[in-house]
Amino acid sequence: MLDKFSRSVVAADSSGKFVEDLEGLKGFISDGNKRLDAVNFIASNASCIVSDAVAGMCCESEGLTAPGGGVYTTRKMAACLRDGDIVLRYISYAVLAGDASVLNDRCLNGLKETYAALGVPAGNAARAVGIMKAAAVAFVNNTASQRKMTVTEQSGACNALASEVAGYFDAVVNAIS
Repeated sequence: MLDKFSRSVVAADSSGKFVEDLEGLKGFISDGNKRLDAVNFIASNASCIVSDAVAGMCCESEGLTAPGGGVYTTRKMAACLRDGDIVLRYISYAVLAGDASVLNDRCLNGLKETYAALGVPAGNAARAVGIMKAAAVAFVNNTASQRKMTVTEQSGACNALASEVAGYFDAVVNAIS
């Protein structure tokens, strides 16, 4: 996993130049507290985010919990909860680093095949990720109802960071679909 600093150094080293993106690195540093807050919000509420997403997916598609459904047995339900937690964890790693490579390398490869092997329809898995996305973005923007947390850095909105977080979830949905 490369963070913004590592990517800049590797790029400069491979071209035999000095690091040139100093303004980009300054911006990454100035947004550091926002990133830490976002990761803290997501990690502190991970079990709620994941369980609400899986429950929402099951409520919208009642056949999933019926005999023969994708999450009928407790083993399959536990696997869905576990996988949702893993996806959320890798997204928070990507947010912290400001780089999706860890998500792409360690989480998304084979995700579609995993759900197919479990018998969970890709559309339902994508819907659960969409619910997780909405919750995580609400936490990043500090607009989640009744779950307000103290934000370290009050200056500037978190719209860009929320868009970045949403993009990571979109990458997961694309990998599943």
